[in-house]
Amino acid sequence: MCGLSYCPILIKEFKRSFSSSNYLGSEVRGSSPPTVFVGRIGYPIVRVYPSAPPIIGDTSFLEKPSKWLNMSLEEFIGARLSLVRGSIHYRVYSAKNPDKILGEVQEIAMSHKPIYIYMSLSSTPKGGLFTEETPPLGPWAPLKKLELSDSPKIDRVVEKVYYDADLRASQAIYTLYREGLGIEKISSILSVGALGRWRSRRLVPTRWAITAVDNLVSERLLDEIKTFPEISENRVFIREVRGNLFTAILIPSKWMFEWGEAWFPGSTWNPWGLEVEIEIDYEGNTGRSDYPSIGGCYYASRLAVAEYLYKLRRQAAAILWREIYPGFTLPIGVWFVRENIRRMLSEEPIKVDNFSEALEIVGRKLRVPLNKWVSKSFLAKILTGSKRLDEYIMGRREIK
Repeated sequence: MCGLSYCPILIKEFKRSFSSSNYLGSEVRGSSPPTVFVGRIGYPIVRVYPSAPPIIGDTSFLEKPSKWLNMSLEEFIGARLSLVRGSIHYRVYSAKNPDKILGEVQEIAMSHKPIYIYMSLSSTPKGGLFTEETPPLGPWAPLKKLELSDSPKIDRVVEKVYYDADLRASQAIYTLYREGLGIEKISSILSVGALGRWRSRRLVPTRWAITAVDNLVSERLLDEIKTFPEISENRVFIREVRGNLFTAILIPSKWMFEWGEAWFPGSTWNPWGLEVEIEIDYEGNTGRSDYPSIGGCYYASRLAVAEYLYKLRRQAAAILWREIYPGFTLPIGVWFVRENIRRMLSEEPIKVDNFSEALEIVGRKLRVPLNKWVSKSFLAKILTGSKRLDEYIMGRREIK
């Protein structure tokens, strides 16, 4: 009746239930999906969190974003909050010579199947974690003891890159991606310091690892995409889901990219505002040399587009805009952007002859007036002729 995409009362009660000693004590036995989280506060001394729900069985869906799209937001949040975390401090370079617990944490992260673990905690776990980059996680408490009751099932390609002491992390990441490992899995392996040249291995906060993998993989794909011919027509994609609207326009051109977000009052990053807040960032054909102010969603969306174009063996200019409506009030991770754009681009596009027609189609779905989007857009100005294409196509320039 309130119109929200999830029930905040139920979520509050769910979180409270995990803070109750009646529900959960200081010992946890369960099948880790597998899940490991590395924090960033205090870097270079960080907290490492092996995680598991108090459930024994196939919990792999808790680490598969493609499955999450088919769940209601309430189901997804509830499922992720079931992951109980044991916390232990490490210096980031401990990954080069891990002790017994950190070695077991690395094995958990590398396992491709759920692994039964036992955690003894120093107190009853409490709290929960919601961030912009990472999926939600459940309560935590300091870890006293960790035991693996199963032998980790590690893919041969993961073992190969782990034991290659001279392989750069960037090459290891791309190798795992081309072998079919998901972004979250690769990010988890990177975060526990199991990739890269041995003398340089370190723990990487999970939120940094996710963005790093999105960025690196999309850059490698784009190196090849830029050698492909251009698409032959304008393509329009639209997806409405869970209080969000995703739109994409692909235009015959050399590679350029733009990601924009419009946060309505009453949404996650604009809870008390009186008007819609729009933020946009972009790159020309030579890419970026700085971190986008819009955050990790930029790289998550760019990866999804790069995968689509790589499959087509074509290049294009891509304009992606997202509107986030009132009621979408919890940060749940960049996976939500990446997976929804992947799903959107898997559908049949609307093909039109020119960019103006494409803008008109998108404009009929947007709640923010189209002229406001265009006035803030970098690439739309170029493609409608109000800014010189040659001034921007070879790189990023400040628009006055």
